[in-house]
Amino acid sequence: MVSVSRRTVVVRAEGVAAVASSPGGRHILVVEDRDSLRRMLERALAADGYRVSTVGDGAEAVELLGSGEPFDLVLTDLKLPGASGLEVLEAARSARPSMPVIVLTGYGTVPTAVEAMRGGAFHFLEKPVEIDDLSRLVAEALGAPDGSENAADALALPGGPTIIGTHPKLRAALGLLARVAPTESTVLLTGESGTGKELFARAIHQLSPRRKGPFVALNCAAIPQGLVENELFGHEKGAFTGADRRQAGRFESADGGTLFLDEIGELDPAVQGKVLRVLEERTFERVGGGRTQTADVRLVAATNRDLETMVAEGRFRSDLYFRLAVFPIELPPLRSRASDIPLLTRHLLGRIAERHGRTAPVPDEAVLEMLAERPWTGNVRELANVLERAVILCEGPRLTASDVEPILGPLDDAGERERLKRALDEAKGDRHRAAEILGVSHRTLLRRIRQHDLGGYPEYR
Repeated sequence: MVSVSRRTVVVRAEGVAAVASSPGGRHILVVEDRDSLRRMLERALAADGYRVSTVGDGAEAVELLGSGEPFDLVLTDLKLPGASGLEVLEAARSARPSMPVIVLTGYGTVPTAVEAMRGGAFHFLEKPVEIDDLSRLVAEALGAPDGSENAADALALPGGPTIIGTHPKLRAALGLLARVAPTESTVLLTGESGTGKELFARAIHQLSPRRKGPFVALNCAAIPQGLVENELFGHEKGAFTGADRRQAGRFESADGGTLFLDEIGELDPAVQGKVLRVLEERTFERVGGGRTQTADVRLVAATNRDLETMVAEGRFRSDLYFRLAVFPIELPPLRSRASDIPLLTRHLLGRIAERHGRTAPVPDEAVLEMLAERPWTGNVRELANVLERAVILCEGPRLTASDVEPILGPLDDAGERERLKRALDEAKGDRHRAAEILGVSHRTLLRRIRQHDLGGYPEYR
Protein backbone atom coordinates (compact mmCIF):
# COMPACT_ATOMS: atom_id res chain seq x y z
CA MET A 1 0.00 0.00 0.00
CA VAL A 2 1.16 3.55 -0.64
CA SER A 3 2.74 5.29 2.37
CA VAL A 4 1.09 8.69 2.67
CA SER A 5 0.05 11.43 5.04
CA ARG A 6 -3.47 11.05 6.38
CA ARG A 7 -4.19 14.80 6.23
CA THR A 8 -7.29 15.42 4.13
CA VAL A 9 -8.66 18.62 2.55
CA VAL A 10 -12.25 18.71 1.26
CA VAL A 11 -13.42 21.20 -1.39
CA ARG A 12 -17.09 21.12 -2.41
CA ALA A 13 -18.70 22.58 -5.52
CA GLU A 14 -22.02 22.29 -7.36
CA GLY A 15 -22.62 18.56 -8.03
CA VAL A 16 -18.98 17.53 -7.48
CA ALA A 17 -16.99 17.15 -4.28
CA ALA A 18 -13.21 17.02 -4.68
CA VAL A 19 -11.21 15.44 -1.87
CA ALA A 20 -7.49 16.08 -2.05
CA SER A 21 -4.69 14.46 -0.09
CA SER A 22 -1.04 14.32 -1.14
CA PRO A 23 -1.29 16.58 -4.26
CA GLY A 24 0.97 14.28 -6.26
CA GLY A 25 -1.35 11.27 -5.74
CA ARG A 26 -3.33 9.38 -8.38
CA HIS A 27 -6.72 10.86 -9.28
CA ILE A 28 -9.80 8.69 -8.64
CA LEU A 29 -13.42 9.35 -9.64
CA VAL A 30 -16.02 7.90 -7.24
CA VAL A 31 -19.59 7.56 -8.57
CA GLU A 32 -22.10 6.64 -5.84
CA ASP A 33 -25.59 8.06 -5.21
CA ARG A 34 -25.78 7.25 -1.47
CA ASP A 35 -24.34 10.24 0.39
CA SER A 36 -23.07 8.28 3.40
CA LEU A 37 -21.28 5.65 1.32
CA ARG A 38 -19.85 8.26 -1.04
CA ARG A 39 -18.37 10.20 1.87
CA MET A 40 -16.95 7.03 3.42
CA LEU A 41 -15.30 6.03 0.12
CA GLU A 42 -13.76 9.47 -0.43
CA ARG A 43 -12.37 9.58 3.11
CA ALA A 44 -10.86 6.11 2.84
CA LEU A 45 -9.24 6.76 -0.54
CA ALA A 46 -7.95 10.21 0.47
CA ALA A 47 -6.41 8.67 3.59
CA ASP A 48 -4.48 6.32 1.29
CA GLY A 49 -3.02 9.31 -0.53
CA TYR A 50 -5.24 9.55 -3.61
CA ARG A 51 -6.88 12.67 -5.04
CA VAL A 52 -10.60 11.94 -5.17
CA SER A 53 -13.48 13.50 -7.08
CA THR A 54 -17.00 12.30 -6.36
CA VAL A 55 -20.37 12.55 -8.09
CA GLY A 56 -23.75 11.12 -7.14
CA ASP A 57 -25.29 10.85 -10.60
CA GLY A 58 -24.34 8.53 -13.48
CA ALA A 59 -25.06 11.10 -16.19
CA GLU A 60 -22.77 13.63 -14.46
CA ALA A 61 -20.03 11.01 -14.34
CA VAL A 62 -20.42 10.25 -18.06
CA GLU A 63 -20.22 13.97 -18.84
CA LEU A 64 -17.18 14.44 -16.60
CA LEU A 65 -15.35 11.51 -18.21
CA GLY A 66 -16.14 12.86 -21.67
CA SER A 67 -14.81 16.30 -20.80
CA GLY A 68 -11.20 15.14 -20.83
CA GLU A 69 -10.71 15.45 -17.05
CA PRO A 70 -7.73 13.14 -16.33
CA PHE A 71 -8.53 10.26 -13.99
CA ASP A 72 -6.37 7.27 -13.13
CA LEU A 73 -9.22 5.06 -11.88
CA VAL A 74 -13.02 5.04 -11.66
CA LEU A 75 -14.97 3.48 -8.77
CA THR A 76 -18.66 3.30 -9.66
CA ASP A 77 -21.87 1.82 -8.32
CA LEU A 78 -23.96 -0.18 -10.80
CA LYS A 79 -27.38 1.25 -9.89
CA LEU A 80 -27.29 5.01 -10.38
CA PRO A 81 -29.69 7.82 -11.29
CA GLY A 82 -29.16 9.45 -14.68
CA ALA A 83 -27.04 6.68 -16.23
CA SER A 84 -26.15 3.15 -15.14
CA GLY A 85 -22.79 1.97 -13.91
CA LEU A 86 -22.37 0.06 -17.19
CA GLU A 87 -22.74 3.37 -19.06
CA VAL A 88 -20.15 4.93 -16.75
CA LEU A 89 -17.85 1.99 -17.53
CA GLU A 90 -18.35 2.52 -21.27
CA ALA A 91 -17.60 6.24 -20.91
CA ALA A 92 -14.42 5.46 -18.97
CA ARG A 93 -13.30 2.94 -21.60
CA SER A 94 -13.97 5.53 -24.32
CA ALA A 95 -12.04 8.21 -22.43
CA ARG A 96 -8.98 6.01 -21.89
CA PRO A 97 -9.06 2.27 -22.71
CA SER A 98 -6.34 1.40 -20.18
CA MET A 99 -8.01 3.19 -17.22
CA PRO A 100 -9.12 0.62 -14.61
CA VAL A 101 -12.75 0.65 -13.46
CA ILE A 102 -13.94 -1.01 -10.24
CA VAL A 103 -17.68 -1.52 -9.86
CA LEU A 104 -19.64 -1.69 -6.59
CA THR A 105 -22.48 -4.17 -6.43
CA GLY A 106 -25.20 -4.92 -3.91
CA TYR A 107 -27.28 -8.02 -3.36
CA GLY A 108 -28.88 -9.22 -6.59
CA THR A 109 -26.60 -7.33 -8.97
CA VAL A 110 -23.65 -9.76 -9.07
CA PRO A 111 -24.65 -11.04 -12.59
CA THR A 112 -24.55 -7.42 -13.79
CA ALA A 113 -21.15 -7.00 -12.17
CA VAL A 114 -19.89 -10.06 -14.07
CA GLU A 115 -21.25 -8.48 -17.26
CA ALA A 116 -19.31 -5.32 -16.38
CA MET A 117 -16.12 -7.32 -16.01
CA ARG A 118 -16.64 -8.86 -19.41
CA GLY A 119 -17.01 -5.29 -20.68
CA GLY A 120 -13.59 -4.34 -19.34
CA ALA A 121 -14.00 -3.61 -15.63
CA PHE A 122 -10.95 -4.44 -13.53
CA HIS A 123 -12.92 -6.02 -10.67
CA PHE A 124 -16.02 -5.59 -8.53
CA LEU A 125 -16.62 -5.16 -4.82
CA GLU A 126 -19.74 -6.36 -3.03
CA LYS A 127 -21.46 -4.11 -0.50
CA PRO A 128 -20.97 -3.54 2.37
CA VAL A 129 -17.48 -2.45 1.33
CA GLU A 130 -14.55 -3.48 3.52
CA ILE A 131 -11.97 -0.66 3.58
CA ASP A 132 -9.03 -3.08 3.55
CA ASP A 133 -10.43 -4.82 0.45
CA LEU A 134 -10.99 -1.46 -1.23
CA SER A 135 -7.43 -0.27 -0.50
CA ARG A 136 -5.88 -3.50 -1.72
CA LEU A 137 -7.94 -3.62 -4.92
CA VAL A 138 -7.28 0.03 -5.83
CA ALA A 139 -3.55 -0.48 -5.24
CA GLU A 140 -3.59 -3.56 -7.48
CA ALA A 141 -5.54 -1.76 -10.21
CA LEU A 142 -3.17 1.19 -10.26
CA GLY A 143 -0.05 -0.97 -10.24
CA ALA A 144 3.25 0.22 -8.88
CA PRO A 145 2.70 3.44 -6.86
CA ASP A 146 6.08 4.93 -7.77
CA GLY A 147 5.20 4.98 -11.45
CA SER A 148 7.74 2.33 -12.39
CA GLU A 149 6.77 -0.18 -15.03
CA ASN A 150 5.87 -2.99 -12.67
CA ALA A 151 2.35 -3.55 -13.92
CA ALA A 152 3.00 -7.19 -14.72
CA ASP A 153 3.76 -7.89 -11.05
CA ALA A 154 0.61 -5.98 -10.04
CA LEU A 155 -1.48 -8.50 -11.99
CA ALA A 156 0.36 -11.59 -10.84
CA LEU A 157 -2.10 -13.64 -8.78
CA PRO A 158 -0.86 -14.52 -5.26
CA GLY A 159 -0.20 -18.24 -5.09
CA GLY A 160 -0.73 -18.67 -8.83
CA PRO A 161 1.42 -18.43 -11.95
CA THR A 162 2.37 -15.01 -13.28
CA ILE A 163 -0.05 -13.84 -15.97
CA ILE A 164 1.41 -10.88 -17.80
CA GLY A 165 -0.65 -7.90 -18.95
CA THR A 166 -2.58 -4.82 -17.91
CA HIS A 167 -5.13 -4.48 -20.72
CA PRO A 168 -8.74 -4.17 -19.45
CA LYS A 169 -9.82 -7.29 -21.37
CA LEU A 170 -7.18 -9.36 -19.62
CA ARG A 171 -8.01 -7.68 -16.29
CA ALA A 172 -11.64 -8.68 -16.75
CA ALA A 173 -10.67 -12.32 -17.33
CA LEU A 174 -8.32 -12.26 -14.32
CA GLY A 175 -11.04 -10.76 -12.14
CA LEU A 176 -13.44 -13.56 -13.06
CA LEU A 177 -10.68 -16.10 -12.41
CA ALA A 178 -10.08 -14.69 -8.94
CA ARG A 179 -13.80 -14.89 -8.13
CA VAL A 180 -14.33 -18.48 -9.27
CA ALA A 181 -11.04 -20.08 -8.21
CA PRO A 182 -11.95 -20.52 -4.48
CA THR A 183 -15.22 -22.28 -5.40
CA GLU A 184 -15.94 -25.79 -6.67
CA SER A 185 -17.64 -24.57 -9.86
CA THR A 186 -16.83 -26.10 -13.23
CA VAL A 187 -15.11 -23.53 -15.43
CA LEU A 188 -15.12 -23.28 -19.24
CA LEU A 189 -12.21 -21.34 -20.73
CA THR A 190 -12.78 -20.12 -24.27
CA GLY A 191 -10.53 -18.33 -26.72
CA GLU A 192 -8.17 -18.86 -29.62
CA SER A 193 -5.24 -21.29 -29.50
CA GLY A 194 -2.20 -19.83 -27.79
CA THR A 195 -4.04 -17.38 -25.51
CA GLY A 196 -2.97 -19.13 -22.29
CA LYS A 197 -5.91 -21.36 -21.37
CA GLU A 198 -3.74 -23.93 -19.58
CA LEU A 199 -2.00 -21.12 -17.67
CA PHE A 200 -5.42 -19.92 -16.51
CA ALA A 201 -6.43 -23.48 -15.56
CA ARG A 202 -3.29 -23.86 -13.44
CA ALA A 203 -4.02 -20.51 -11.78
CA ILE A 204 -7.56 -21.66 -10.93
CA HIS A 205 -6.13 -24.82 -9.35
CA GLN A 206 -3.39 -23.02 -7.41
CA LEU A 207 -5.84 -20.44 -6.04
CA SER A 208 -8.39 -23.08 -5.00
CA PRO A 209 -8.80 -25.18 -1.83
CA ARG A 210 -7.59 -28.11 -3.99
CA ARG A 211 -4.12 -26.60 -4.50
CA LYS A 212 -2.45 -29.38 -2.47
CA GLY A 213 -4.04 -32.01 -4.70
CA PRO A 214 -2.86 -32.98 -8.19
CA PHE A 215 -3.33 -30.90 -11.35
CA VAL A 216 -3.83 -33.26 -14.30
CA ALA A 217 -4.13 -32.06 -17.91
CA LEU A 218 -5.28 -33.83 -21.07
CA ASN A 219 -5.44 -32.39 -24.58
CA CYS A 220 -8.44 -34.17 -26.08
CA ALA A 221 -7.34 -33.29 -29.63
CA ALA A 222 -3.94 -34.96 -29.17
CA ILE A 223 -5.37 -38.43 -28.39
CA PRO A 224 -6.87 -40.70 -31.11
CA GLN A 225 -10.62 -40.93 -30.61
CA GLY A 226 -10.48 -44.65 -29.93
CA LEU A 227 -8.14 -44.10 -26.98
CA VAL A 228 -9.73 -41.07 -25.33
CA GLU A 229 -12.10 -43.11 -23.13
CA ASN A 230 -9.17 -45.21 -21.92
CA GLU A 231 -7.12 -42.07 -21.16
CA LEU A 232 -9.97 -40.52 -19.20
CA PHE A 233 -11.30 -43.51 -17.25
CA GLY A 234 -8.52 -46.11 -17.33
CA HIS A 235 -8.97 -49.85 -17.94
CA GLU A 236 -9.05 -53.18 -16.13
CA LYS A 237 -6.58 -55.95 -16.79
CA GLY A 238 -7.68 -57.95 -19.82
CA ALA A 239 -10.03 -55.24 -21.08
CA PHE A 240 -8.44 -55.50 -24.53
CA THR A 241 -5.46 -57.10 -26.23
CA GLY A 242 -2.29 -55.91 -24.54
CA ALA A 243 -4.03 -54.77 -21.34
CA ASP A 244 -1.80 -56.86 -19.07
CA ARG A 245 -2.48 -54.76 -15.97
CA ARG A 246 -5.01 -52.35 -14.56
CA GLN A 247 -4.35 -48.71 -15.45
CA ALA A 248 -5.79 -45.59 -13.83
CA GLY A 249 -7.25 -42.89 -16.04
CA ARG A 250 -6.98 -39.11 -15.73
CA PHE A 251 -10.07 -38.83 -13.52
CA GLU A 252 -8.51 -41.23 -10.99
CA SER A 253 -5.13 -39.52 -11.22
CA ALA A 254 -6.76 -36.14 -10.47
CA ASP A 255 -8.61 -37.39 -7.39
CA GLY A 256 -8.72 -34.61 -4.78
CA GLY A 257 -7.45 -32.08 -7.31
CA THR A 258 -8.25 -30.52 -10.67
CA LEU A 259 -8.62 -32.12 -14.10
CA PHE A 260 -8.03 -29.82 -17.08
CA LEU A 261 -9.57 -31.03 -20.35
CA ASP A 262 -8.21 -28.92 -23.21
CA GLU A 263 -9.97 -28.88 -26.60
CA ILE A 264 -13.02 -30.57 -25.11
CA GLY A 265 -14.96 -29.84 -28.30
CA GLU A 266 -13.04 -32.69 -29.96
CA LEU A 267 -14.59 -35.38 -27.74
CA ASP A 268 -16.62 -38.11 -29.42
CA PRO A 269 -20.36 -37.92 -28.49
CA ALA A 270 -20.21 -41.30 -26.73
CA VAL A 271 -17.38 -40.09 -24.50
CA GLN A 272 -19.21 -36.80 -23.93
CA GLY A 273 -22.01 -38.76 -22.25
CA LYS A 274 -19.58 -40.44 -19.87
CA VAL A 275 -17.96 -37.13 -18.94
CA LEU A 276 -21.45 -35.75 -18.26
CA ARG A 277 -22.10 -38.65 -15.88
CA VAL A 278 -18.95 -37.82 -13.91
CA LEU A 279 -20.05 -34.20 -13.61
CA GLU A 280 -23.57 -35.14 -12.49
CA GLU A 281 -22.96 -38.24 -10.35
CA ARG A 282 -19.20 -38.15 -9.61
CA THR A 283 -18.96 -41.79 -10.76
CA PHE A 284 -17.55 -43.75 -13.71
CA GLU A 285 -16.36 -47.25 -14.73
CA ARG A 286 -12.98 -48.22 -16.09
CA VAL A 287 -12.91 -49.69 -19.60
CA GLY A 288 -13.61 -53.43 -19.33
CA GLY A 289 -14.85 -53.17 -15.74
CA GLY A 290 -18.27 -53.15 -14.12
CA ARG A 291 -17.30 -51.74 -10.76
CA THR A 292 -18.36 -48.13 -10.15
CA GLN A 293 -15.57 -45.75 -9.21
CA THR A 294 -15.96 -42.36 -7.56
CA ALA A 295 -14.30 -39.17 -8.77
CA ASP A 296 -13.58 -36.30 -6.37
CA VAL A 297 -12.42 -33.97 -9.13
CA ARG A 298 -12.95 -30.35 -10.10
CA LEU A 299 -13.20 -30.00 -13.88
CA VAL A 300 -11.81 -27.08 -15.86
CA ALA A 301 -12.46 -27.37 -19.60
CA ALA A 302 -11.19 -25.31 -22.52
CA THR A 303 -11.94 -24.96 -26.20
CA ASN A 304 -11.13 -22.75 -29.17
CA ARG A 305 -14.33 -23.83 -30.90
CA ASP A 306 -17.84 -22.37 -30.74
CA LEU A 307 -19.60 -24.98 -28.61
CA GLU A 308 -22.97 -23.25 -28.89
CA THR A 309 -22.85 -23.62 -32.69
CA MET A 310 -21.76 -27.24 -32.30
CA VAL A 311 -24.74 -27.85 -30.00
CA ALA A 312 -27.10 -26.31 -32.59
CA GLU A 313 -25.58 -28.54 -35.27
CA GLY A 314 -25.90 -31.66 -33.11
CA ARG A 315 -22.14 -32.18 -32.79
CA PHE A 316 -21.94 -31.50 -29.06
CA ARG A 317 -24.35 -32.54 -26.31
CA SER A 318 -26.40 -29.64 -25.02
CA ASP A 319 -26.64 -31.12 -21.50
CA LEU A 320 -22.86 -31.41 -21.28
CA TYR A 321 -22.40 -27.89 -22.63
CA PHE A 322 -24.64 -26.42 -19.92
CA ARG A 323 -22.79 -28.37 -17.22
CA LEU A 324 -19.43 -27.14 -18.54
CA ALA A 325 -20.45 -23.52 -19.03
CA VAL A 326 -21.41 -22.92 -15.39
CA PHE A 327 -18.77 -20.19 -15.28
CA PRO A 328 -17.34 -19.26 -18.70
CA ILE A 329 -14.22 -17.08 -19.00
CA GLU A 330 -13.19 -15.78 -22.42
CA LEU A 331 -9.48 -15.14 -22.94
CA PRO A 332 -8.76 -12.24 -25.32
CA PRO A 333 -6.54 -12.75 -28.39
CA LEU A 334 -3.17 -11.01 -28.28
CA ARG A 335 -4.06 -8.68 -31.19
CA SER A 336 -6.89 -7.19 -29.11
CA ARG A 337 -4.47 -6.25 -26.31
CA ALA A 338 -1.44 -5.09 -28.30
CA SER A 339 -0.54 -2.63 -25.53
CA ASP A 340 0.54 -5.68 -23.46
CA ILE A 341 3.12 -6.81 -26.03
CA PRO A 342 6.07 -4.78 -24.60
CA LEU A 343 5.45 -6.28 -21.13
CA LEU A 344 5.08 -9.78 -22.57
CA THR A 345 8.16 -9.40 -24.74
CA ARG A 346 10.43 -8.43 -21.85
CA HIS A 347 9.01 -11.20 -19.66
CA LEU A 348 9.38 -13.87 -22.36
CA LEU A 349 12.89 -12.75 -23.31
CA GLY A 350 13.96 -13.21 -19.69
CA ARG A 351 12.47 -16.70 -19.43
CA ILE A 352 13.83 -17.83 -22.80
CA ALA A 353 17.33 -16.49 -22.13
CA GLU A 354 17.41 -18.19 -18.72
CA ARG A 355 16.42 -21.50 -20.30
CA HIS A 356 19.27 -21.22 -22.83
CA GLY A 357 21.82 -20.03 -20.26
CA ARG A 358 22.12 -16.57 -21.81
CA THR A 359 21.71 -12.99 -20.71
CA ALA A 360 18.36 -11.61 -21.87
CA PRO A 361 18.82 -9.04 -24.66
CA VAL A 362 17.17 -5.65 -24.18
CA PRO A 363 14.64 -4.98 -26.96
CA ASP A 364 14.88 -1.66 -28.81
CA GLU A 365 11.73 0.48 -28.95
CA ALA A 366 11.64 -0.13 -32.71
CA VAL A 367 11.42 -3.87 -32.02
CA LEU A 368 8.57 -3.44 -29.54
CA GLU A 369 6.61 -1.34 -32.02
CA MET A 370 7.34 -3.84 -34.80
CA LEU A 371 5.98 -6.66 -32.64
CA ALA A 372 2.93 -4.63 -31.61
CA GLU A 373 1.85 -4.12 -35.22
CA ARG A 374 1.66 -7.84 -36.04
CA PRO A 375 -1.69 -9.72 -36.06
CA TRP A 376 -0.35 -12.70 -34.00
CA THR A 377 -2.86 -15.29 -35.18
CA GLY A 378 -1.04 -17.80 -32.98
CA ASN A 379 -1.25 -15.42 -30.02
CA VAL A 380 1.24 -15.59 -27.12
CA ARG A 381 2.52 -18.99 -28.28
CA GLU A 382 3.50 -17.52 -31.65
CA LEU A 383 5.15 -14.49 -30.00
CA ALA A 384 7.19 -16.79 -27.74
CA ASN A 385 8.28 -18.82 -30.77
CA VAL A 386 9.51 -15.71 -32.59
CA LEU A 387 11.35 -14.43 -29.52
CA GLU A 388 13.07 -17.77 -28.91
CA ARG A 389 14.49 -17.73 -32.43
CA ALA A 390 15.52 -14.10 -31.92
CA VAL A 391 17.36 -14.88 -28.66
CA ILE A 392 19.27 -17.71 -30.33
CA LEU A 393 20.28 -15.54 -33.31
CA CYS A 394 20.96 -12.31 -31.41
CA GLU A 395 24.72 -11.71 -30.92
CA GLY A 396 24.71 -8.50 -28.86
CA PRO A 397 23.22 -7.18 -25.63
CA ARG A 398 20.36 -5.49 -27.50
CA LEU A 399 17.63 -7.00 -29.64
CA THR A 400 17.37 -4.81 -32.74
CA ALA A 401 15.05 -4.56 -35.72
CA SER A 402 17.65 -6.28 -37.89
CA ASP A 403 17.52 -9.31 -35.54
CA VAL A 404 13.74 -9.58 -35.71
CA GLU A 405 12.80 -8.56 -39.26
CA PRO A 406 14.12 -11.73 -40.96
CA ILE A 407 12.08 -13.86 -38.55
CA LEU A 408 8.85 -11.90 -38.90
CA GLY A 409 8.97 -11.49 -42.67
CA PRO A 410 7.01 -8.80 -44.57
CA LEU A 411 3.91 -7.36 -42.95
CA ASP A 412 0.60 -7.94 -44.69
CA ASP A 413 -0.41 -4.41 -45.74
CA ALA A 414 -4.11 -5.27 -45.99
CA GLY A 415 -4.06 -6.78 -42.50
CA GLU A 416 -2.27 -3.77 -41.02
CA ARG A 417 -4.67 -1.36 -42.68
CA GLU A 418 -7.64 -3.26 -41.21
CA ARG A 419 -6.09 -3.20 -37.71
CA LEU A 420 -5.53 0.56 -38.00
CA LYS A 421 -9.13 1.12 -39.09
CA ARG A 422 -10.48 -0.97 -36.20
CA ALA A 423 -8.37 0.92 -33.67
CA LEU A 424 -9.37 4.31 -35.08
CA ASP A 425 -13.03 3.31 -35.10
CA GLU A 426 -12.82 2.12 -31.47
CA ALA A 427 -11.10 5.38 -30.52
CA LYS A 428 -13.71 7.43 -32.42
CA GLY A 429 -10.97 9.12 -34.42
CA ASP A 430 -8.79 10.05 -31.43
CA ARG A 431 -5.30 9.17 -32.62
CA HIS A 432 -3.76 9.28 -29.12
CA ARG A 433 -6.24 6.67 -27.90
CA ALA A 434 -5.82 4.63 -31.11
CA ALA A 435 -2.05 4.55 -30.54
CA GLU A 436 -2.66 3.34 -26.97
CA ILE A 437 -5.00 0.60 -28.22
CA LEU A 438 -2.42 -0.55 -30.78
CA GLY A 439 0.49 -0.32 -28.35
CA VAL A 440 2.55 1.99 -30.60
CA SER A 441 3.78 5.55 -30.31
CA HIS A 442 1.71 8.49 -31.54
CA ARG A 443 4.39 9.28 -34.13
CA THR A 444 4.32 5.71 -35.49
CA LEU A 445 0.55 5.82 -35.76
CA LEU A 446 0.66 9.08 -37.76
CA ARG A 447 3.22 7.56 -40.12
CA ARG A 448 1.00 4.53 -40.71
CA ILE A 449 -2.09 6.67 -41.25
CA ARG A 450 -0.23 8.49 -44.01
CA GLN A 451 1.21 5.25 -45.39
CA HIS A 452 -2.22 3.62 -45.69
CA ASP A 453 -4.03 6.78 -46.81
CA LEU A 454 -6.45 6.78 -43.87
CA GLY A 455 -6.79 10.56 -43.74
CA GLY A 456 -10.55 10.30 -44.22
CA TYR A 457 -11.08 9.47 -40.56
CA PRO A 458 -12.67 12.49 -38.85
CA GLU A 459 -11.62 14.45 -35.81
CA TYR A 460 -8.00 13.49 -35.41
CA ARG A 461 -6.84 15.27 -32.29
